[in-house]
Amino acid sequence: MKEHRIRQIFEIGMLLKGLHGIIECVGGLALALVSLQAITHIATLLTQNELAEDPHDFLASHLMQWAQHFSGGSKTFFALYLLSHGFTKIVLVAALLRGMLWAYPASLAVLGFFILYQIHQFVLTQSFGMGALTIFDFGIMWLIWHEYRVMREGRLSTDGMGFRFMAPKKGGDGK
Repeated sequence: MKEHRIRQIFEIGMLLKGLHGIIECVGGLALALVSLQAITHIATLLTQNELAEDPHDFLASHLMQWAQHFSGGSKTFFALYLLSHGFTKIVLVAALLRGMLWAYPASLAVLGFFILYQIHQFVLTQSFGMGALTIFDFGIMWLIWHEYRVMREGRLSTDGMGFRFMAPKKGGDGK
């Protein structure tokens, strides 16, 4: 695969990670601002028709049970988790897209930690979504590592504004 195409995939992956970070921040902020009563009310609105048709509906009954047992401590934990996780992603993605060398090893370390946690959660839940996210993150990790290697070899440079471009080949005509 050509270097230009790998870099495009890297940038798309980073934009997706950045968007995911924004969504996590918005979700964390919303969770911090919504009351426990509102959470229970929203769960009731979402499940009342389904539970009226089938009182043993797996998803609806578990969502209601979760909402009724959701505590203030859990709410605070999840809100802070989402905000910190999302903010970390946004900062690292912005630094990576600007070609800041410190961000590559930092991102690999943070992403490695997230992947370990996701694998742990996958083992516990066998969640398809968690498995898919972990596979996606392994791909992103490879792209970050590859881009870091290219940057360190001097094949990719940044201008003063942080925009990246392919450095001309040494001793050649730059093609």
